[in-house]
Amino acid sequence: MPNTSAKPKHGRRPRRRRREDPARNELVSSSLESAQQCLFNQDYGTAFVHYLLVLNLAPMFKDFARESFRFTLFKWTEELDSVGRIQDLFDCYEQALELFPADEVILNSMGEHLFRMGFRDEAAGHFHKALKLRPDYPEARENFYRVANWLVERWHFLMLNDHGRNRKYQQAIQKAVQSGCNTVLDIGTGTGILGMCAKKAGAAEVYACELSKTMYELACEVLTANGMDGSIKIVHMKSLEMEVPKDIPHRVSLVVTETVDAGLFGEGIIESLIHAWHHLLLPPQKGENEFQEQSATGRVIPAGATVFGMALESLEIRRHHRLRVSEVGSLSIAAAGELRSPVSCSPEPDDSMEPYTTERLSRLPGGYKALTEPFTALNIDFNNVQELEGLSSREVQQIRLPVTQEGELDALAVWFQLHLDEESSLSTGPEEDTCWEQAIYPVQSTKGFVLKPKDELIVEVSCRDAFLRLCSVAVLRDGHEIRLDKRLDTHDTGDSVSNQTPEAELCSALACLQTDHNQTKDFCMLECAEMALLNNQDYHQSFSSALAKLISQLKVKCPNKESDTADLLYVLDVSEGFSLLSLIAASHGHVKAYSSVEKNKQQEVLRRLARSNNVPEKHLEFWLNNMEDEQGMLKRPSREKLWSAIMLDCVETCGLIRQKLMEKASLARCLLEDGGSIFPVKIVVHGMLVESDTLLLESAVQGQEPTLGFNIAPFINQFTVPVHVFLDFSTLECRHLSEFVELFVLDLMDSTANYTNREVKVQATSAGRITAIPFWYHIYLDQEISVSTLSQNSHWKQAAVVLQQPLEVRAGDWVRLAVKLHKSAISISAHIENTPGPMEQ
Repeated sequence: MPNTSAKPKHGRRPRRRRREDPARNELVSSSLESAQQCLFNQDYGTAFVHYLLVLNLAPMFKDFARESFRFTLFKWTEELDSVGRIQDLFDCYEQALELFPADEVILNSMGEHLFRMGFRDEAAGHFHKALKLRPDYPEARENFYRVANWLVERWHFLMLNDHGRNRKYQQAIQKAVQSGCNTVLDIGTGTGILGMCAKKAGAAEVYACELSKTMYELACEVLTANGMDGSIKIVHMKSLEMEVPKDIPHRVSLVVTETVDAGLFGEGIIESLIHAWHHLLLPPQKGENEFQEQSATGRVIPAGATVFGMALESLEIRRHHRLRVSEVGSLSIAAAGELRSPVSCSPEPDDSMEPYTTERLSRLPGGYKALTEPFTALNIDFNNVQELEGLSSREVQQIRLPVTQEGELDALAVWFQLHLDEESSLSTGPEEDTCWEQAIYPVQSTKGFVLKPKDELIVEVSCRDAFLRLCSVAVLRDGHEIRLDKRLDTHDTGDSVSNQTPEAELCSALACLQTDHNQTKDFCMLECAEMALLNNQDYHQSFSSALAKLISQLKVKCPNKESDTADLLYVLDVSEGFSLLSLIAASHGHVKAYSSVEKNKQQEVLRRLARSNNVPEKHLEFWLNNMEDEQGMLKRPSREKLWSAIMLDCVETCGLIRQKLMEKASLARCLLEDGGSIFPVKIVVHGMLVESDTLLLESAVQGQEPTLGFNIAPFINQFTVPVHVFLDFSTLECRHLSEFVELFVLDLMDSTANYTNREVKVQATSAGRITAIPFWYHIYLDQEISVSTLSQNSHWKQAAVVLQQPLEVRAGDWVRLAVKLHKSAISISAHIENTPGPMEQ
């Protein structure tokens, strides 16, 4: 028992109560009142400043003012965003997070702004923090999944699941280390697997660098989990910025890297290795017969590469890069001028164009036809710094390729063999079972050129800006050279295969080629998906027919619609990117159409097409030209008018419903005149059960076996997303385990018909493991006319929900699918039904 008689010990003086400061209280009270008044008057900038003052002076008001403060922040930053005051926008968020550092809604909103500005690493960090604070926060989860697709691209999973590739790298590194290369630098370490191979092989010192903040942090976690965080030093920086002794204590004897893309040089391996040889690596071995200690010389894995190529015909590549139709939705497009995709290769660098795109030829819809035998385009020795430095100044090489099969020249395909050392190599060829895609150099000429056996195709190979460039420049036929790098005649876009005699065909080919180089500069650029959409005649004809029906119905309903300009039908097309739908609407007569096309050159194309198709100039306008804020795109055409039709862009090219689609549809319905319609009126989601190991391998690392026993999967799989996008279902390696079923319906015209959850019962038609549920859409323009995103000519890809745990089924089993829609994002879970039953509608 305490000694109650003991004298009290001297302790801290009791805190004095802070005196009330009348002036401070008055300032807080008046500022709070001003903030609320400014908020009422929609003066969000001033309201934000008042709220900052109140909450800094009187933190006890935080809970009371949180919702109003958030609303003010979001409205004010929207205004700042619309006028391009980006730094001020982020300053506001920083100030907000100083007041509310654990507010998941503010963190998520700042992440959304960061993502839109291209700061994906930083955006991911904010989404991740928001999810840690509130794991069930759906907006942050969907945003994190979206950014995960950018930060950790799907090839990371395929590459790490490629045991053969990983094993070959491990063997080459082990051989080098055991021969004396005991100091190692892993450039672009990713998950750290190559650095860990070096350490496991016995290297005395291992260093690694990684530019991506996300991958750097992931690699640090991986090294710790594998007990190597103390023996491998990893730095978050570009190798080009590394110096000795600031970043590593001395030069190393071995650099390992796989900073290559499908076109070999696209990730900057040449520049990285030149810098490494000059600043980070020991000097190379001087000669094969000259004895030198391996530890005193430097070398690189991979040691070099050989690049191969071939010419091919492919309708899929053609329709994404060249205009192949002469009419779209009853409109002649002869006056469109030259339209190009952003992928075009020439010996001279052009910053506005990408030199190549990529495709997995083994999964190309419709397949391809090889028109030549594979040829060797280039050899490169990564252990020869003089050769690396001379690559960009190499003379343009001309290669003559005998044509082996008749076909339309659509592209050159390129792959390479990566020589890890003298004995071991990896191939990225189209016939290999590999994680790699091939580089595709599409032919851009408007009219296709048919190659025939006995022709010789002349290809130029260069590396002017350390990018591999291949260009088909000419064809030798019957002793004559036909140039392909001149623009072809644009009046004939039909089938170029003819039954002419060889002499007549040669004359025709020579006649249709122009010689004016300057004319090729006057072109309009379309994204590849926009070009594929323009080539989709069924899509445009369906829209034209549905619009004609609606316009006819409205004219019958109001006969005076045809009398004068005041009674024109108003149609708004808010499609993303380049769209002809507004012009198709205007071509039906008595319609004033508004296009959301924003780029000047694309607007000019629409004006030319309007003139050539006799659409009055005043009947086509560009909606965004008259608007200060793109956020308010959906509004009345004028104070007195409503829209007869509003065309919404509902599905992204990747296969997902567009974000905020239902919110846009809700607003659009309020802007329609009586009898008017949204296009489309509804979207029906279809799907089926499949077994696909490919989707599993592209979605997550499958345990430790493919990664050579290293514990990587739990860390990289944090970036696994439940929905796989940009899927070509027609060429996906899979087994169908059910018929296709209706999964969900989104009604854009009748909000009462919509729901957020639905259960669907599907009967398995075959035994197997359900690993995924691919889905696609039937887009109904009215109750009778629809287009499918699964059609062969579709510019859309498909998507698939990949199950976290595959589900074993027998033929005849019923599977219950729980389908949910949250803010346009679809999620699906699957369970075996114990009691058989019919499919729910």
